Amino acid sequence: MFRRAMVTTAFLTAMAAVAFGQSATPDEAREIAKDAYIYAYAPIASYGTWSKQATQPDAPEYIGGFNVFRHYSQAFTPDNKDIVTPNNDTPYSWAWLDLRAEPMVLSVPAVPRDRYYVMQLIDLFTYNFGYVGVRSTGFEAGDYLIAGPGWKGEKPEGIEDVIKAETEIVGILGRTSLNGPEDVTNVAAIQSKYKLEPLSAFLKTSAPQPASTISFPVYDPGKAASHDFLGYLNFLLQFAQPTVPEETDLMARFAKIGIAPGKDWDAGKTEPALLAAIDQGVADAKAAMAEVTKKTLSSNGLFGSRDFLKNDYMTRAMGAEKGLFGNSIEEAWYGGFVGDGSNPTVLRFPAGRLPPAKFFWSLTLYTLPDRLLYANPLDRYSIGDRTKGLVYGEDESLTIYLSHLSPGDAKESNWLPTPDGKYSLVARVYGPEKAAVDGSWTLPTPEPAR
Repeated sequence: MFRRAMVTTAFLTAMAAVAFGQSATPDEAREIAKDAYIYAYAPIASYGTWSKQATQPDAPEYIGGFNVFRHYSQAFTPDNKDIVTPNNDTPYSWAWLDLRAEPMVLSVPAVPRDRYYVMQLIDLFTYNFGYVGVRSTGFEAGDYLIAGPGWKGEKPEGIEDVIKAETEIVGILGRTSLNGPEDVTNVAAIQSKYKLEPLSAFLKTSAPQPASTISFPVYDPGKAASHDFLGYLNFLLQFAQPTVPEETDLMARFAKIGIAPGKDWDAGKTEPALLAAIDQGVADAKAAMAEVTKKTLSSNGLFGSRDFLKNDYMTRAMGAEKGLFGNSIEEAWYGGFVGDGSNPTVLRFPAGRLPPAKFFWSLTLYTLPDRLLYANPLDRYSIGDRTKGLVYGEDESLTIYLSHLSPGDAKESNWLPTPDGKYSLVARVYGPEKAAVDGSWTLPTPEPAR
């Protein structure tokens, strides 16, 4: 009996070797699949967003295709239910660029010194590979060249800077500060001056041959969370060539389970032993990510350039898990907590400990679990240094009141109304000073109101 079992085990091992080839055992394939799933998580999650925005005209998220802006300039209210944790500080301007044929030129206008804006440049891996805006490039007008990995030209005359990406498709997430509903017209006027055009149009030269037509696969969250993640990853990798030097060995390792730029993936045509190992690796990756998620209590440090994240793919995945397309910490600091409106709470900022912002800061309150703005008698959905009538102490300290019922007429100027139950408070600091970046300043601990 024991001998027959040994023969059977040897036979199965031999069959597995045939399935995997001589370069990967089932255990190795399982480990590769685990690492590949974590690697792929952020770019595939990003694809779930940008494929709708840029490639699906029937989707409500569609922004008009590639190489165009779609601006959102309204002030959100509780009636807006299509976006969770909506941001009334900085309405968005979205664009996705196809850089395969030629670079694109981003032109921005001059803005007043009290107007914040930023253009966050995001590649397919979700790295923030560049910034244009008042923090990074100033308040003056300028033209910036955004180029893909294959472009080898020199900086053209009239261009302030060349910003190179390692992928041929990239995103722009623009934000323009909004100082209340009455400011919407001003924001829209600035947004209308954000401009995108091909380099050939900017230089008034002949356009190159257009890039080939792409058949974009429909994003299916179920497939993205299964062994079919390989198909999405292979599709996306074709826009990230050549492979960056620090990932050459990684891609050679991934190739052992069928990962390669543009390579077809069909689970139905995959050897059962290999498919089983990949499935086990996916399960291992999900378990590992779940453990890290429990310990990841802040989004600060989850977003940035490749150099900043140092090829830490788990951290990159956590950024996508917590919220795609977050700003690098030098651009914006995020914090917050979950509270209960039935228990009146205060946030006390001592003198000299207000949020250290070069530009401005805010606290926005959201209902739970839906994460929408809370309808309240003041029509006040956020509070911050731009809030009219905010009352500071004689020593420049500040107390914010968080409760379902009014804290009293004398305190209503500093009251952020809450639902009579759970809520989420999100703090945003735009242009954080060193104290916020290095962690020596933190949001005060909420205290029971007395």
